[in-house]
Amino acid sequence: MTDPGLYPLALRLAGRRVLVVGGGAVATRRVPALLDAGAEVLVVAPRLTPALRAYVDAGRVGWADRRFEPSDVDDVWLVQVAVDDPVAAAEVSAAADARRTFCVRADDRFAATAWTPATARHGSVTVAVTAGGDPRRAVAIRDAIRDRLADGTLPSSHLPVAGQVALVGSGPGDPELITVKGRRLLARADVVVADRLVPGLLLDELGPDVELVDASKIPYGPSRAQEEINRIIVDRALAGRFVVRLKGGDPYVFGRGGEEVVACARAGVPVVVVPGVTSSIAAPAGAGIPVTHRGVAHEFTVVSGHVGPDDPASLVDWPALARMRGTLVVLMGLKNLPAITATLQAHGRSPKTPAAVVQEGTTGAQRVLRSTLGEVARAAVAEGFRPPSVVVVGDVVHALDAGGTGPARAGAAAGRGMFGA
Repeated sequence: MTDPGLYPLALRLAGRRVLVVGGGAVATRRVPALLDAGAEVLVVAPRLTPALRAYVDAGRVGWADRRFEPSDVDDVWLVQVAVDDPVAAAEVSAAADARRTFCVRADDRFAATAWTPATARHGSVTVAVTAGGDPRRAVAIRDAIRDRLADGTLPSSHLPVAGQVALVGSGPGDPELITVKGRRLLARADVVVADRLVPGLLLDELGPDVELVDASKIPYGPSRAQEEINRIIVDRALAGRFVVRLKGGDPYVFGRGGEEVVACARAGVPVVVVPGVTSSIAAPAGAGIPVTHRGVAHEFTVVSGHVGPDDPASLVDWPALARMRGTLVVLMGLKNLPAITATLQAHGRSPKTPAAVVQEGTTGAQRVLRSTLGEVARAAVAEGFRPPSVVVVGDVVHALDAGGTGPARAGAAAGRGMFGA
């Protein structure tokens, strides 16, 4: 059946009542967008999915625990029929028609008075596509447009970004693990100030007119280098350019992102922070190690190991960590791994505690070493492990081995993980 002819329209639903009939999977998909539009949503259904029940429990959605009644359509601006029973759906349609209220039907779009298009959101831009009654074709077109908006090949002036800074976490190493918002802002950048751990393929996508500042090559010691990075970010923004400070992992997880936000605030430069997927969780996950696992670990602690346990500058309570039963994740700790493991054992952690090292997690160069707390430092040296590496200590190292789903078995075994070649 061909498209009968549609009149495209965007609805302002804020503060207006919308009726959703049905509490299953279709309703679960439709309700979030209605809430995002500010609608007052009433769901009529004898049963709800757990996701919908959570909205009800939070007071965000009203619920009538019963079957549909024609009077439910009274004072409603829009009806969404989310049931697969054509007889029940037709009853709702008839009630909506009688009250001149538009009705969307999940079971039969051609029997409906309104259609829900394939939709994508890109900042303030909303793309809605219909394709003559062919939802698969509409989704394919929608996805193509969304992807071009995300990678910047289809321009979108949705943000007044001149003179602003975006502090963006690029994720643990796989370029596809940057967030959608991070990639969108990166596509709009005039200047990109990038760390050493930023995925190189993200930089390869930058336009020819984008100024790239390699922050890893800025001279001086760590403090002076950070001051210079702050100066570059602020100066470029004050010159009216949109600056993306691109950092590995998450900007606030040992990324000195707070210092850069403070520098921008002091200079009166607007800044937005876009969180990133932190390697403290993603690198173990990429190696088949969950940092928590039912019946194994109910907590995990992330610490920096760039300062040794015996260094007066260390802020980590290593004896307390040794007494904990949960998972310990150490970032930037490979150089100090002998001292770290010795300190943990000296304060009570068993040398037989499983331990792992994940090098260049989530990338094609990922390597994984499984060992024990007593042997992991020696094994890491013997196997030639190098930064960037994440160290994991705890029983979760072998949590998936029993089912054979872990990428490596127990013992001091080194090799490529799930993302390896």
